Amino acid sequence: MPTAPWMFWNGELVRYEDCRLHGFSGVVKYGCAVFEGLRAYWSERERELFVFRLREHLERLAFGLRLLRLEGAPPLAAIAEGIRAMLRRNALREPCHIRVIAYLDGDDELAATGPVGVVAGAVPRASSRFVADGMQLKIASWTRLPEAAMPPRVKATGNYLNNRLAELEAKRDGYDGAVLLTGDGKIAETSGACLFLVRDGCLVTPSVTSDILESITRRTLLELAPEVTGRPAVERAVDRSELWAAEEVFACGTGWEIVPVVSVDRIPIGDGRPGPLTRRLQEAYFAIVRGDRPERRGWLTPVWAS
Repeated sequence: MPTAPWMFWNGELVRYEDCRLHGFSGVVKYGCAVFEGLRAYWSERERELFVFRLREHLERLAFGLRLLRLEGAPPLAAIAEGIRAMLRRNALREPCHIRVIAYLDGDDELAATGPVGVVAGAVPRASSRFVADGMQLKIASWTRLPEAAMPPRVKATGNYLNNRLAELEAKRDGYDGAVLLTGDGKIAETSGACLFLVRDGCLVTPSVTSDILESITRRTLLELAPEVTGRPAVERAVDRSELWAAEEVFACGTGWEIVPVVSVDRIPIGDGRPGPLTRRLQEAYFAIVRGDRPERRGWLTPVWAS
């Protein structure tokens, strides 16, 4: 679906067609930017649109700006209010995906640290069919970029060339997405989300030192694991062959939400269908993001409430 017609850009609400960058800006020349993808969910019962974990996403944005040495971005509170104002201006009362980019503007050399622009827009988007049906993935021939080259835990735009190459390869070969390995052959993440496995009824996920993005959805599921599964999840290095030894596999991320993985390299995971623990985690997650779990309301930012 197309981006909604009004965007938040450098402190103002502007029409989509008026949100423009110069071809020689630092983000175009060098791919120098950090971004966030957020989800907002409409609660029909409360007649309210809730942005999920807005504060945590913007804190990660600030970390990325600091690590990339980008200086002069607006305060996080101003960005947060700009996002809410943009959603209200678009009169969005449906599920949507929010995109925020803080980028190197101007026309300077490679080591420039500013000026920094900030843009945010929203795309109305319901859950994909993969949430219900599951995905078929393949092991990519491309290796996940290592910490020694570029920081994979930062949501930097340039990092996603790595993901893009893996996903293009997977789709060309008839799959829905890819799994990337680290340089030493361990599981890192998919081309668009983090991975979890179920081994002997326990959730297992690659550690944050496995060249993964420090995903907020992943962090959410780590917090939910004890109440849904009865025991904490395990973070560790994960071998490639463990994908097929697992009872269940699923991917998670803000954009993907929680997506069962039903096969990898055409080999079924478990019985080749979404598993029961994955379904229980989906149920818990969607109840939270839609405002049906009062004890988790601290994770939700209302858009229409004053």
